[in-house]
Amino acid sequence: MSKTVLHRELFDFDSEIRRENKIICGVDEAGRGPLAGDVYASAVVFEEGVLIDYLNDSKKLSEKRREELFDTVKEKALAYCIATASVEEIDRLNILGATMLAMKRAVDGLGVVPDMALVDGNRIPENMPCKVMCIVKGDSKSASIAGASVLAKVARDRYMCGLAEKYPEYGFERHKGYPTKFHYEMIEKHGVLDVHRKTFLKKILGDSDD
Repeated sequence: MSKTVLHRELFDFDSEIRRENKIICGVDEAGRGPLAGDVYASAVVFEEGVLIDYLNDSKKLSEKRREELFDTVKEKALAYCIATASVEEIDRLNILGATMLAMKRAVDGLGVVPDMALVDGNRIPENMPCKVMCIVKGDSKSASIAGASVLAKVARDRYMCGLAEKYPEYGFERHKGYPTKFHYEMIEKHGVLDVHRKTFLKKILGDSDD
């Protein structure tokens, strides 16, 4: 019989913060690096005492495990929200600005106002409705951020698989929009789509697209 794995230290980390902040949410993003598609962010609130086997940084989990945890996190969360910023917003604001916007939208969409938002990374989104603590590599330290990382990653992967059905020749189901050799070859062969981030493809488009 296989043994379950509980990363209790992630939940203990959140418990310490709840001593002074009753409601905390974890916030993480997915899709900053790809050449195509929206950037996703998620916010998750767990109540004290919630434990979820295998929950960890989504990058450390198999696709199958992430898919399983996607449903578990949603079931066990007191509140959650998955939000996006569009390709157009990425090109207009730059990827950092669009990511911060998606994170704020995720927190705003929770339906509850947290006392503290734990944000993965070292940047604070503007105009947040609560206090914010930035945590570098937070998805491997905080259960709330790990939960948010799973929701954002799985939701974005599913979105990219949807684009793969619409544009099958680009292979989005394989690379999820990331800058792989195959992806660049398909762009050269078939052209740049509306779902591509034009500011990420300046060399291919040339400077005349400004």
